[in-house]
This record gives sequence, C-alpha cells and structure tokens, in this order.
Amino acid sequence: MDLEPIRNQIDQIDRQMVEMLNQRLALAAEIGKLKRSTGGQIYVAEREDAVLRKVAALNQGPIRNDALQAIYREIMSAAIALEKPLMIAYLGPEATNSHQAAMKKFGASVSYHALATFADIFTAVDRGESDYGIVPIENSTEGSVRDALDQFVSTELKIVSQLYLEIPFCLISRSPLEKITKVYSKDTALAQCRLWLQRYLPHAQWVDAPSTARAVQIARDEEGAAGVANELAATVYGVPIVEKNIQDKSNNTTRFVVIGKTPSGSVGNGRDMTSLLIALGEEGSSHSGSLLRMLQPFASRGINMSKIESRPTKRKAWDYYFFVDVVGHHDDPPMREAITELRQFCPMVKWLGSYPVAG
Repeated sequence: MDLEPIRNQIDQIDRQMVEMLNQRLALAAEIGKLKRSTGGQIYVAEREDAVLRKVAALNQGPIRNDALQAIYREIMSAAIALEKPLMIAYLGPEATNSHQAAMKKFGASVSYHALATFADIFTAVDRGESDYGIVPIENSTEGSVRDALDQFVSTELKIVSQLYLEIPFCLISRSPLEKITKVYSKDTALAQCRLWLQRYLPHAQWVDAPSTARAVQIARDEEGAAGVANELAATVYGVPIVEKNIQDKSNNTTRFVVIGKTPSGSVGNGRDMTSLLIALGEEGSSHSGSLLRMLQPFASRGINMSKIESRPTKRKAWDYYFFVDVVGHHDDPPMREAITELRQFCPMVKWLGSYPVAG
C-alpha cells in the first residue's frame, strides 16, 4: 500500500485547518474586545446553542454530529479563554461527575474551581469569585437532586444553560469484592446503584460522602472500603476498578444547569426553557383546586409544562414551594402574561432563568 499520497493530503488539510482555526480565534478575540468595552457577557448560551445547531446542520458526514459538536465546544472554549479568563465552580474534588459535566460544557481552556458543597458554589458565583457554577438538579433514575434545588430558594442567580451527562458508575477499591465491608459515595450515586449493591454486596454498609470523588479518596486510604464513582476518578486517584457499569439503568443520565448572574437571551422557535419557583402560600395550600389554579395560566396560553415538583418551604409543616419548568422564554409575551396572572394570587413567583432546551 502506498499511503504517502493520502498522508500528504491529510497534512495539507491539517495546515489549512490550523490556519483557519487561528483566523476564527482572532475574530473571536476582536469580539471579546468589543464585549469588554460595552460590559457584554463573554459566555452567551444562546450563541453557543446557535453555533452547535449550525455545524450539525452543515455536517454531511462521515463524522457524527455529537463528535463534531464536541470539537466545536473545544474551539469555543479556546475562543472564550482569549476573550476573557473564565472561572467555573463545581462540586469537587477533581474527577467528580460535576467536574466532567463542567469540562463537557466549557472545555479545557477555561479555569475550574472545586468546592465542597452546592452552597459554596452558589456563594462563589454570587460573590464573583467564580464566573459560573455548574450543579446537578435531576437524575433519570432517582429524580431531583434536592439539596441542589433548595439553593435556588435564597439566591438571585439565574440558570443560564443546561446539559445532560450520561454517567456510568464503577465500584472502585483496593480490596477484592468479597472483602469490601463499606461503600462510600454521594447519596444520589448510591441510590442509582442500589440494585447492584444489594445483589453483590448485601452485607456492606453504605456511607454518604460529600462527593463521588471524595468517596474514592476515602476508599484509597481505608482497608475494606470501596467508592462508587466514574472511571476518571479511579484513574486520577490511582485506585483499581473492581467492577464497571454498576448503575441500575444503562442510560443513567443526570441533568446539570449552569448558574450565573446575567440571564440568557432567547433562542426562539420553541427552543427555550424557563424555570420558576412558585409558592401558593398558607391560604392557597389549603384551598381546594389551588394547584389546578396555578397551572391554568400556562395551559390557557398553550405553554407546555415539562416538570413540576414540590419541596417543603421548611418554614411550616405542609407548606410547599413548586419548582416548575415550562417551554418558552421569560420575555415571550404569553410567558410574561402567565407570570403576571400568577402573581395576582401567588405570594411568590420567582424566575430562576430561561435557557436553551438542548444541552
């Protein structure tokens, strides 16, 4: 086989690609100068969404759209780094699922800040110590991540973007399976592997850890202990994988949101999602049909609801907040009308953010 002519063509294309990438980044740097001079946002979720959709529409193969979009995320990450250094806060330490989600969203060219709790992430973004934070709010197997959702009650930060991350879990330990007596992990991760752990480690104690990566650190130093985490955590902390893919559902996926100070603009064409926090109040909670009344302003305007969940207010027994996701942007006239109507009889209607639907 004479591969040299084909390799020469590849080399020529590589030279062209490098030249064009640098031209693109130079233009992005010019945009960054203009943004800084006018106080504009460096990361713009609706522009990111438009670029990823555009390149997918232009793609004629053989590269898959998800691979092409991953390449463009790194290109945009490099562009953002030229425009302004960004700091992204996530639930640490390094190699947690949140870290992986942050890397998937923002790429390798920005800076990352590992924090111990969800409250720390919100505080860091609120104080300007980090530009954005990323937190998990919902899992396809176990439902909502409640301690993350509860942070939205007392913050003025906005959800500016979202993404979905498929999470395969591993059992990670220096001990063989038959000698494992404790299993550490984040409570939500343990719940997502419940059936496997009950079957193969029926006598092991489950211990909640601050994060999946911290669980692996503990397992590294404690005899007979194991951590439930992703494969990256095993590599980073040098602990062997005893078993892969121990999650109960093969398509185990977590929804993450990006939080920031400035709301995202509209993508349009029904591709926006709006999140709200609604309280009916003491009188409304006990009134017959109050929940139906809360939903009516959306239904009457043809606004589709994709999620509703109640959480205790923690101020009084049987008093609840409702977290609601509806399709559309806060600035759409029907959405504004619905929110205005809600505020006539709900003591609190808090806009948590509007952002592109697809992540």
